[in-house]
Amino acid sequence: MHPLARGTRHGSNLGRCLQLYSHYETSVSTGRVHWESRRSYFGPLQWIQQKFAPAPKKALVPEVKHHDAPSAENEILGERGAREVEPTVSMRKAKEKKASPEGPKRKQAREHKYSTANFKISHRKLNMLGRQISGKPIDHAIMQMQFSEKRASGRIKSMLSTAKLHATVYKNMDPLKLIVSEAWVTKGPKQLKRLEPRGRGKFGIRVHPDSRLHVMLRPGKTFEQLQKEKRAMRLKRIVSAGIVREDVPLRNPASSWQW
Repeated sequence: MHPLARGTRHGSNLGRCLQLYSHYETSVSTGRVHWESRRSYFGPLQWIQQKFAPAPKKALVPEVKHHDAPSAENEILGERGAREVEPTVSMRKAKEKKASPEGPKRKQAREHKYSTANFKISHRKLNMLGRQISGKPIDHAIMQMQFSEKRASGRIKSMLSTAKLHATVYKNMDPLKLIVSEAWVTKGPKQLKRLEPRGRGKFGIRVHPDSRLHVMLRPGKTFEQLQKEKRAMRLKRIVSAGIVREDVPLRNPASSWQW
């Protein structure tokens, strides 16, 4: 009797345990489902992320009523292409203007004046260089200053080359025909005066001079033309010794024939 009762009790307890375990499994499964469903809910964070996420903007394309007119996308692409082509066209036009300038040509100037700045040198010393380049073609004057041993020759050479460039560019003068027609020297506006101590407690005044050189460029004969004229003049003076008949009067005619 007792063993049977114990068996029935044990069976009833086992059944209760199975029911409780099945109920626990179902509750756990439903809890997981509820938790997963809670995860899938659209919360405020998801809304903010979707609202402020960077996305490409859609172009506002106006509607085209006419069928013959091109589409709005083609118009936009055409505007972009025109913007890209505009600078190239402007650059081409600028190059064409530079290559073939329009309008009347500038007149050729008759003369061009240029000078050095005031620098520390005596006007007597500078005047010797002015006499050396006066009346010579500009290229020969530059060459003279290039090989000169004077201290101021380098400054005068740079001045002459600058004057030649300005005359050709700004005044439309022929660089091959430029000559230094005039060259003169002037004193500077301010002569520095300093004390010079002397013997027996006396002193003198030492003057530190400064001066500048002016040149006047004018179109003239080239060096080749001058050499040709000089040679022709020398040939004209030569008189033959009777081998060729010349229409030249006798310099020392004799009183009678010399047989």
